[in-house]
Parts: sequence; C-alpha cells; structure tokens
Amino acid sequence: MVRSEERRNAPCKNCWKNWRRSGSTFDIPGKARRLNELDRKLSDPALWNDSGRARQVTQEAGSLRRIVEEYGTLQADAQGLSEMLELADEEEKVMLDEEQAGLQKRVDDLYRETLFTMKHADTAAIVRVKGGAGGTEAQDWAGMLARMYMRWAERRGYKVDILDEQPGEQAGYQSIEFIIRGEKAFGMMAPEHGVHRLVRVSPFDSNNRRQTSFASVDVVPEVPEEEINIHIPDSDLRRDVFRSQGAGGQGVNTTDSAVRLTHIPTGIAVACQITRSQIKNHDLALQILKQRLYDIEMKKREAEEAAARGAQSKIEWGSQSRSYVLDKQYIKDHRTGLMKYNPDDVLDGDLDELMWTGLEWMAGKRVADEAGDDE
Repeated sequence: MVRSEERRNAPCKNCWKNWRRSGSTFDIPGKARRLNELDRKLSDPALWNDSGRARQVTQEAGSLRRIVEEYGTLQADAQGLSEMLELADEEEKVMLDEEQAGLQKRVDDLYRETLFTMKHADTAAIVRVKGGAGGTEAQDWAGMLARMYMRWAERRGYKVDILDEQPGEQAGYQSIEFIIRGEKAFGMMAPEHGVHRLVRVSPFDSNNRRQTSFASVDVVPEVPEEEINIHIPDSDLRRDVFRSQGAGGQGVNTTDSAVRLTHIPTGIAVACQITRSQIKNHDLALQILKQRLYDIEMKKREAEEAAARGAQSKIEWGSQSRSYVLDKQYIKDHRTGLMKYNPDDVLDGDLDELMWTGLEWMAGKRVADEAGDDE
C-alpha cells in the first residue's frame, strides 16, 4: 500500500501503473474486437436455435462487456483525478486521498477480473484429491489438502458437498471428491490443479525421519448439462452399489445407497454417496462422469491445436506445481516462484494470494501462447 505522502507527491502513480499493465498485458483493444464479434453472433437469429451455444456466447459477451466498459470509465476517472491532484493544494490533496484509494481498488478489481481467462470460470468446481504412493503418509497429506480447500471455501462463504470419500487406513484419504459452489469457484480453483508435494518430519515415523509425500489435485468445471453433448452407451458402463463410508448419518451408512460408475473404455470411475437415494446418487455420478469425459475431450482438442501450430505442449498434470516444506516453514509455488512463510495459515485455508498469482501465471501463459501464434 502506498502511503498518503507518496501518493500526493506522485499523483495516481499506482493507478496508472496498473492501468498500463491491464491495458497492455490483457489487451483491452483485443477484447473490444472480440466483443464486437460476439455481438454480431448474438444478433443472428440462428444462434438461438442452440440454447447451449447461445448461453456460452452470452456469458462471454457479458464478461467482456463488463471489462471493456469499466476500463473506459476508469480511464476517464483516473485522468480526471490526476488532473485534480496536479492542481490541488496540500489540504485538497488530503481530501482526495479517499477518492484515490477507491479508484485504486477499482483498478485492482478490474485487473483481477481480466485474469479469469479459462472457460467456465463462473461455474462450480469439481475437485478430486488423491494420495500418491506412500501409504499412510500420502493419505494423510491428501486429507490435509482436502481440509485446506474446504477451509478456503468456508472463508469465502462457498458451499461444499462431498461426493465420495475413500478413507485412509490410519489417517486422511486414499481419495476424496467434492464440489465447491460459489462465485467463480472454478476460476479461483483452476490454478490448484496439479501435483502437490509435502516435506515434513513424519508424525507416523517413530524415528522422526523426514518424509516426502505427493498428492494430486484434479479440478474440472461443472459445465452446464445442455453444453455437454455426450452419450454413454450402457455397454460402456459398469455399475456397482455399496454401503456409504462417510459420516453421513445412520440411514446413509446402513443402506447400499452409494453408486460407483466405471467408464470401461477409459477406466474413469466416479462414485457418489451424497444422498440416501441410490437413484439420485446414480444420476449425479453419471453427470460427474460426463463432466470428466467432456474435460478430457476439451484438453485433447487444445493439445491438437497446439500441435498444429507447432507449440511445445507440457504435461501439466505430471509436473510438480507446489511444495509445502513444513520442517523449514515455507511453501513454494514452482510455476510462479511465490514463496509463503506461513504454512500453518495456508493449510488453514489462506490461499487467496497463491491463487491470484497462479491466475496471473495462467493468463500470462495464454497471452504468450497467443503471441507465439502470431509470429
């Protein structure tokens, strides 16, 4: 935060710095051109014959319109405030501090809005955390990560529904899957997708040795059902029912209400035990399975497009995205380089800074890829 004296000596300096950053790095003129294209599509009556496509175009146009219009308003307000500060005396500059702080917040909010470059940023996030090799230590780490995300969601007032959980033998989870619902839940959670590494003195080792554990975090959006044009033949599905394992109440735990669907061609398995109804659990598991197949198809298309333009595609899933080194009290994000020295707070859900810098990295990577396409 810039102190009042510094702001008065350099009128709206930070506003203009963020201004240039959001304008150049995230290409406001390009967004305006894209908005014009979308407006032409929205005026075409044929678009409305496809409700899913129409909703997708409407949402993208609405998001771009908010950014472009707010950018224009901010440009005029920042210019006006800068001129007022240049003409004001010391007493008047003090009175303008609050207005300048408000303008700075609006610039920062707009900048963050431009970071949600992924599709379906506004939807719920379907999260699966799975312990890697390493038995109890890895399962405990999966449990710590799941709790971290649930605490983060709780801090933001989001709703979390656990779909399926496979408890570890002594602690944590072999795997756990849940949905986070809230404003831009998938957009915020998108940078968390990847492999998370834990280094600590193991509480499960009587010799107090330092252990390294891994867990994978898989994040996909809850895409509107009408947008997913996927039909799964019954011959491609294996259905299993079993007794719920979570602490869902006596009625849940004493009936075979949980359902697991396995997509035979891909081996993808989805389980759901969120309700007491086997039918409802089946329908929700099928919906989640379609979401995962849709996500695989989208990633396949992106890879094919990258190959067609000669881009070097990196397998992000297998790469280590973040390390939590608890015995030395730091966390490092390997993509952004951000270091955090409050691991207890982060594991208790203080994730916003890591997520925002991750979104910056993702947006910057997209801009760089697009610039490479133009060369």
